[in-house]
Amino acid sequence: MYEPRVTGPVRVALVGATGLVGREVIATASRGDEVRLLGIARREAPLPPGARMEMFVSDPGKWGDVMDAVRPRALICALGTTWKKAGKDEAAFRAVDHDLVLATAEAAKRAGVPNMVLVSAAGADARSKTFYMRVKGETEEALSRIGFKRLDILRPGLLRGQREDDLRFAERAALIAAPLIDPLLSGSWTRYRSIDAALVAEAALGLALRRAGGRFTHDNEAMRRAAREWRRVGETGEAA
Repeated sequence: MYEPRVTGPVRVALVGATGLVGREVIATASRGDEVRLLGIARREAPLPPGARMEMFVSDPGKWGDVMDAVRPRALICALGTTWKKAGKDEAAFRAVDHDLVLATAEAAKRAGVPNMVLVSAAGADARSKTFYMRVKGETEEALSRIGFKRLDILRPGLLRGQREDDLRFAERAALIAAPLIDPLLSGSWTRYRSIDAALVAEAALGLALRRAGGRFTHDNEAMRRAAREWRRVGETGEAA
């Protein structure tokens, strides 16, 4: 569970700040004083209105130097691309969703960061026949071998929220249909139900502050519980 904050905000590094979940992490963290958010990115990008954070811009090869200098308590990784943005090229997709994620995690571990939170995807499986899910699963397995004191893997279903870029047609159609389809997904299919990106961000921040060691995987319902605990901590300033 969470521990009371006694020495000021906890430093949390964020990579993937320009994506849907990353932007929600910034917005959520900026509304309170529980964390001091440190963004790390390859290029400058507009921040959400009211953002309170420090942004470090450097080549990914230097991200480890940044983390070594700022010494965050945890790393939230919301890195990821899409099949379309990768030019429908498997190597380009893997370069971001696998290679860059692992390189960033290894740099964080060398810098002494004890906790990592990864935003993955529902259905991630290293043995999946689907390329997207297989890469996500392979990334999860590789991260488990790096040796963080605590590793939290979030597996959200379809993400709801306002994206900065245009949605793909299939994704836009799925979001419109989600209120009708979600109740029909039961049993093992429940994990694919849609979920608010803001809730995923709350869960990521809350889990980043936990002290207990281990490897934990969180589906939609587990993320909702973690988000509720994060809100209670923000209201009381004490452990949930």
